[in-house]
Amino acid sequence: MLKRLGMLDWIRIGLLVLGIVFVLTGLLPLESAVESLDDIGPLLVFLVGVIVLAELTKEAQVFDAIAARMAVAGRGHYLALFFLCTAFASFVTIFLNLDTTAVLLTPVMLALAPRARIAALPLAMTTIWLANTASLLLPVSNLTNLLAMDRINLRPEQFAAIMWAPQLAAIAVTMLLLWVFYWRLKQRGEVRYTPPVVQPVPDRVLFGAASLGCLLFIGLLFAVDPWMAALPGAVIVVVAYAVRDRKRLTWSLVPWQLLIFVTGLFLVVPTLSRYGLADLMGWMLGTNGDPYRTAFVGAGLANSINNLPAYKALEGVIPYTSRQQLFALLVGTNVGPVITPWASLATLLWFESCRRHGVRVPMRRFLATGALLAAVALPVCVWALVM
Repeated sequence: MLKRLGMLDWIRIGLLVLGIVFVLTGLLPLESAVESLDDIGPLLVFLVGVIVLAELTKEAQVFDAIAARMAVAGRGHYLALFFLCTAFASFVTIFLNLDTTAVLLTPVMLALAPRARIAALPLAMTTIWLANTASLLLPVSNLTNLLAMDRINLRPEQFAAIMWAPQLAAIAVTMLLLWVFYWRLKQRGEVRYTPPVVQPVPDRVLFGAASLGCLLFIGLLFAVDPWMAALPGAVIVVVAYAVRDRKRLTWSLVPWQLLIFVTGLFLVVPTLSRYGLADLMGWMLGTNGDPYRTAFVGAGLANSINNLPAYKALEGVIPYTSRQQLFALLVGTNVGPVITPWASLATLLWFESCRRHGVRVPMRRFLATGALLAAVALPVCVWALVM
């Protein structure tokens, strides 16, 4: 088991161990640690529910069927396929969160590429850019949004009422730059593609149960808390697999890496904030609550260390009365982490998926185009938020 742990796994474990050491040595008082962990209880339940739901939905080939039918619907026209792929990636990110897009949708799109003789890089870049930039609209779209819910205290529809304009702006800028840098004829190298042959669904019962579970989850998002919305859909799919294909129900479905990372994060960041981190973050944000500065600082810190600790560190120094500044921070830590490979957990997982599928990602091109996307999208999204 230890041999199967990668570098990322050891970093997550190390973060949790460091957090435990802070508590045991008194650097983080026990009461503060308990309060911090109590805050993330619903978040951890949500993570387990939504990842299990998404993973078993992928195993039921729901995503494969949608991707194949998208390629058929495009009828060999790249422009039509482009709009279908960006819509699909945006939908999955918004309703099933960015990690689902990076972890589960990326392999589906990359598997579609050879079947339809489509260049793999445009499909891969579509998934990872929209995994980040399409994660503004709902609390469940990104873990940073969920982390902010205690401070914001809004229902999902109220959250969406504030974020719909920045979200549309982010998707529009992302689509424009995707087409320019990866999808136009000079970049993709082919005039048309070959629509694939749609394969029959191997198990219609599992396919139907997974589809129902996803629809139920999406429907409940606007009625109950995110963790309560994720559980019924996950239960439906788990029960279906218990009856039809029990061997698929393994402990590997539980996202222990994410659980460890988030738990460690909520112990380490509060400790560092007590010993100078809060002062540094306050100096970086300034005192006038400028939303543009806040978004760029959030994006810069996310690309330096990762968006989750960046958000958590900066959130603590934003006054409770500065709600617009907190939303600007979400813009920065959601839309901005598109430059470095470690800027978000989704990007790290995406690189691993590309490596397993033999897709070469030109690093200089990835960094340069990501920097341009962030430079253009951030001010446009903040303007949409402010206006």
